[in-house]
Amino acid sequence: MEEIIVALHMHTVYSDGNGKHADLAAAGLKAGLDAILISDHNVWVQGMEGYLQKGKKRLLTLVGEEVHDQTLTKGKNHLLIFGNTRELARFAPDPQQLTNQANASGGLTFIAHPNEDALPAFGEAAFNWEDWQVNGYTGIELWNQMSEFKTRATSLPKIVLHAFFLQLMTYRPLDATLKLWDELMLKHNRPVVAVGGVDAHELQIRKGPLRVVLYPYELQFRSITNHLLLPKPLTGNLTQDKNLIYDALRAGHSFIAYDLPRSARGFRFTVNNNDGTFWMGDQVSAEAGLTFQVRLPLRTHVRLLRNGSVVKEHTDREVLTYLTKEPGIYRVEVYLDYLGMHRAWIFSNPIYAL
Repeated sequence: MEEIIVALHMHTVYSDGNGKHADLAAAGLKAGLDAILISDHNVWVQGMEGYLQKGKKRLLTLVGEEVHDQTLTKGKNHLLIFGNTRELARFAPDPQQLTNQANASGGLTFIAHPNEDALPAFGEAAFNWEDWQVNGYTGIELWNQMSEFKTRATSLPKIVLHAFFLQLMTYRPLDATLKLWDELMLKHNRPVVAVGGVDAHELQIRKGPLRVVLYPYELQFRSITNHLLLPKPLTGNLTQDKNLIYDALRAGHSFIAYDLPRSARGFRFTVNNNDGTFWMGDQVSAEAGLTFQVRLPLRTHVRLLRNGSVVKEHTDREVLTYLTKEPGIYRVEVYLDYLGMHRAWIFSNPIYAL
């Protein structure tokens, strides 16, 4: 399998971001990404997809959108859509119809920042998801960096500290969202793919001659990423590479990583049975027994969970092995110490044992 690193959920000058598509691509290339997935609010910007290459480094820019009903004062129910072939914002008033239309156009749909707190100090409302009768979506945004900022900024000193030092703020996905993810998979008895979103805007503050940039694109692109496992390397062909990326996301052949402390490249979570080896996102029969294996890029804290509960845990290992015949939804969490705190590092998509 070929591992690539992708950042998603970001905004340009076409909505409420402060950079052009070319600026975001240049920042992504500097950050060492293989691709970025841009999602402006309620606008599908055409003609911006393609490769940026400098020397041997190459980055693919793909464009989707983040759709919500702009007629609502609350601004709830934001849906990230990627791989769509037409503008879908007109379907925003009905989240189920929006999801259906996205599916019909071949798109992937992820519920954006499903849990979120308001931030009154900045006049920011909570843009969480409310319509949980909706079905048929691809997955949810498990870790949204800006939603985490709103939750962690509980006082003026913390607001200032976290606004200027992203690396001190980023800690882990919201507990409510982790719990929700496990509940959704068990409730619907189907895969719910998890992605991590930077929700990048590159906020700019200007006071006379003073200009301050908060959360620059490049810094955020080095933080919360999605590592995708592809059946073959990217080729430089836009259509083929787009399909490889979207197929991996759709299948959940991916994991979320906080790459700023240390790159998570090389993490693997697999399971073996009589039929062979299976990867994150796969479904596998547990009848004849399963051997789960986790391999980490360094010795640290790793947990294997089944249906949301820990079944095995090591605090200082590079490898975790677990033998079972028990069906369930198995996923991995990895933590490491960084800047004086025990922080989340990796969240795998599950392997579904039937």
